[in-house]
Amino acid sequence: MQSFHIPRDAAHFTWNREERPRAVVDAGATVRLEVANASGGQFGRDATVADVAALDFARVNPVTGPVEVRGAEPGDALVVEILSVDLDTWGWTANIPGFGLLADVFKEPHLRISRVGESRAEILPGLRLPVVPFIGTIGLAPAAFGDHPIVPPGAQGGNMDIRHLTPGATLFLPVAVEGALLSLGDTHAAQGDGEVCGTAIETSSEVTLRVHLLKQRRLRFPMLETHPVSLRSGRALVTTGIGPDLFQAARDATLGMVEEVGRRAGLDPIDAYLLASVAGDLKISEIVDQPNWVVSMHLDLDTLSGGA
Repeated sequence: MQSFHIPRDAAHFTWNREERPRAVVDAGATVRLEVANASGGQFGRDATVADVAALDFARVNPVTGPVEVRGAEPGDALVVEILSVDLDTWGWTANIPGFGLLADVFKEPHLRISRVGESRAEILPGLRLPVVPFIGTIGLAPAAFGDHPIVPPGAQGGNMDIRHLTPGATLFLPVAVEGALLSLGDTHAAQGDGEVCGTAIETSSEVTLRVHLLKQRRLRFPMLETHPVSLRSGRALVTTGIGPDLFQAARDATLGMVEEVGRRAGLDPIDAYLLASVAGDLKISEIVDQPNWVVSMHLDLDTLSGGA
C-alpha cells in the first residue's frame, strides 16, 4: 500500500486549482501531513495579546498540500478516512478584534495558551477540557480559476470547523477538478459547535489519512460519517449545507439527509423527511467565517439499521 509524508512547509494560503501537487497518489493510499497551527507561525507558546493585535490575516489558516489523487474527476466523491490526529503539547485561543459572533461586544484582543495533554487541555489554571482532536479545515480545489480565500468554506469543503472530523470519521468531498487536490490544516484540540469567538484550541499536529474514490457519486456539499469519540450517542451520518443564508443552508443540509437516507434505506422521500424530523439533529457547525456558514444535519447510523 502506498504511503506518503508531506512536511509542514508544503503549505498554501489560498485555494487554487492550479496549486502544484505535493504528492500524487492512487486511491487507497495513506498520507501523513504535518500541519501548522492556524496562526501560520505568528503565535508561539510564549505569545502575548500584542501578537493578537498584530496578527496578519494573510498568513492565517495555512493548509498543507495539495494531494492529487489519480483518476479523480469532476462528479466523483473523494472519500477521506481520518486515521489519526497527533497534536502538539500546547495550543492557543484568542479573541481577535472584528472577528467572531460577538465581535461588537468583545472588541479588545485577548489570548489564552493551553497546555494540551493526551486527554485534557488546560485553558485556564484548574479549568481542563476533554481533548477531542479534529481537523478544522479540509477541502478540495474549487472549479473556478484563481485564488480563493481559505477562511470561508464552500461546496468543496474548506474551513468547515465541524468538530466531528476526528480520528475514526470518514469525510466525503465533491470533486470539482481532475485529481481532486486535497489540502488540510487548522487542527484543534477542542471546540464547541459554532466556534463562536472564532477560534478553538488551535494547535499544530500531524494528520494521517487514507483516500478513496467513489466514481460518479455526485454530492452537492460535503458529507461525513462520525466516530463515537465526537458524539453523545453512536456513529452518525452527517449532511451539510454551506452558504451565506442560514435558512437556505439548513434546507440544503436537510435535503441532503432526505436524499441520502432515501438512497441508503430505500425510503420514499416523504418518509425520509419525517425520519429527519423525529430523529435528525440540525446544528450550526460554523457561523464565524463570513460570508458562508455551515449547517449540518446529524442522524445516528443505528437509526438506519433499526437500532441494531
